[in-house]
Amino acid sequence: MRSVFFSSADTLWRTLVVSLVAYLCLVVLLRVSGKRTLSKMNAFDFVVTIALGSTLATILLNKDTSLAEGVMALGLLVGLQFLIT
Repeated sequence: MRSVFFSSADTLWRTLVVSLVAYLCLVVLLRVSGKRTLSKMNAFDFVVTIALGSTLATILLNKDTSLAEGVMALGLLVGLQFLIT
């Protein structure tokens, strides 16, 4: 029977490990890309910021999305944002 608080200890551990690694990867990507990536906060920067948050949430909570796929998606968003600005 599935609990109200969690489905299994495995999913909790996966979420913990993936959260830590994905967050660290996002911080590194944003540090490497520089302050210009999200600093101006025009409409386009706002959309990219929302996309980064949505991608991070998908990595953390969707079992079908691997960590490598998610980090690549974050890297692509940051890279494209850096190239366009």
